[in-house]
Parts: sequence; structure tokens; C-alpha cells
Amino acid sequence: MAQEILIGVERRRRWSDERKLAILAEVGVDGASVSDVARRHDLTRQHLYQWRTSFRQRLSSPDQSVAFVPVAAVKTPALVSGDDNEGLAIMLRNGRSIRVSGHPAEEFLAKIIRIAETA
Repeated sequence: MAQEILIGVERRRRWSDERKLAILAEVGVDGASVSDVARRHDLTRQHLYQWRTSFRQRLSSPDQSVAFVPVAAVKTPALVSGDDNEGLAIMLRNGRSIRVSGHPAEEFLAKIIRIAETA
């Protein structure tokens, strides 16, 4: 294990946020526990727990620079196409797509979608 000798006034090591995150990311990799990772980097388990808590608090606290902007909805007229041959394309969760032309009944579409998703 490498030893780090600290001399001078400053006796604490300073860790960048990127380095802390990299060390924290090692926990759980190949079954590494918090103790294993702490030992590997010559830290205490408490360091890792404190870093974890600190990052969680930063992520959960609202950013003061973020603000909501008021939005006004403007009603626009619907576009009407003269071409009745335009169809409807439905992308399914399994990556398949269904193209339908005309105006099929909802029950018919629901049945077709159910069949296509389970097939």
C-alpha cells in the first residue's frame, strides 16, 4: 500500500468532485464494499458516506438560479388537409409500426395494437 507523507501547514488532502465521484463509483463494482474502496484509497468509510450524503443533498436541493417562466397558451386553428389519403402511423413499444388510413374505430385500433404488441 502506498503511503502519502503530508508536510507543511496543510495536512488534509483535497479531493476534486470528479475524483470523489470516481472513488464512489468503485463501490459495488466486482463486489467491492465501501470498506474495500476506502482501504484502497487510504480513506475511512466515513469519508465515503459523507461524500455520498453531500452529493445527494446537492442534487436534491433546488438550484437558486432556476426559475419558472410564465407561459401563455395561444389557440391556433387546426390544420385541415384536403388529402384524405393521409394515414396514421403508430410506433409500438416493441419497435414495430402500424400504418392506418381512413378513420378506423377505436376498438379496432386497440385490438390491432394489442395483437401486434403480443406477437
